[in-house]
Amino acid sequence: MLKTKNRFKTILKSLKWSNFFFLTIAGIINAFGVVMFLAPVKLYDSGISGTSMLISQVTPKWLSLSLVLILLNIPLFLFGLKREGLPFTIYAIYAVSVYSLVAWIITDVLPVDVSLVSPLAGSDLFLCALFGGIISGCGSGMAVRFGGAMDGIDVIAVMFAKKLGLSIGSFVMIYNVILYIICGIVIGSWILPLYSIVTYAAASRTIDFFVEGFDRAKAAFIITTKPQEICRMLSDEFENGLTTIAARGYYSDSDKTMIYFVLNRFQVGKMRTMVHTVDPHAYIALSEVADIFPAGAPK
Repeated sequence: MLKTKNRFKTILKSLKWSNFFFLTIAGIINAFGVVMFLAPVKLYDSGISGTSMLISQVTPKWLSLSLVLILLNIPLFLFGLKREGLPFTIYAIYAVSVYSLVAWIITDVLPVDVSLVSPLAGSDLFLCALFGGIISGCGSGMAVRFGGAMDGIDVIAVMFAKKLGLSIGSFVMIYNVILYIICGIVIGSWILPLYSIVTYAAASRTIDFFVEGFDRAKAAFIITTKPQEICRMLSDEFENGLTTIAARGYYSDSDKTMIYFVLNRFQVGKMRTMVHTVDPHAYIALSEVADIFPAGAPK
């Protein structure tokens, strides 16, 4: 019992107040995107948020979006407590609570009419879908970036996707497709669900930017027989670190060296020219890199 209590205290001490600050901002941003752009024209967000919007539209008025968000999301986060850990669960519940509270303030407290059309984009469905998706994606992405989540669908995906033989992304996509089909059947129209796909696409891309980084670099894998000359040249020109790995060609059965080198997208053309000037037969493969953490960087 004492051991469990001490472990609980240690976990609570690991929580960062800075994370709560950014999760507060994330909840405000997410609520702004959903309530100011999507809900007024009855477009649907993705995941549990979109499910909550549909339920709030077809149930009595007292069952508001804010209340449904809490009723659906918090049990899911608690359900995933053992798998995701206590810090994530606390952060996620806090983020959703802020989202729900701010959504309620906008709809019921502030003198802003969000009952018929978007106060900012009017009845233009494309603008509402695009900007609602981008803004809510910023909130969701920030929540993930700082240890939490804005939607319980992520917990469901982590727990059940593998059992169904699906990736997490595929699981979430299938859930949203089913959600939009149900929305179309319930409201008797496919226009709003189809525009909601625009919202989903914009939000997904925005979340990726927040989670994986805005300024993506490129990782170059260079297979060569002249590693010293190429490493020296690249190091002098770009002043970046390089890593060399011993390799062996399968068909040629000859010794080679693989050079791992990270650079930005504007340097790719110059790097390729320089490498092939030294070794015309060098093989270069590029892959996208998200965040880069230098050696010794604080966690």
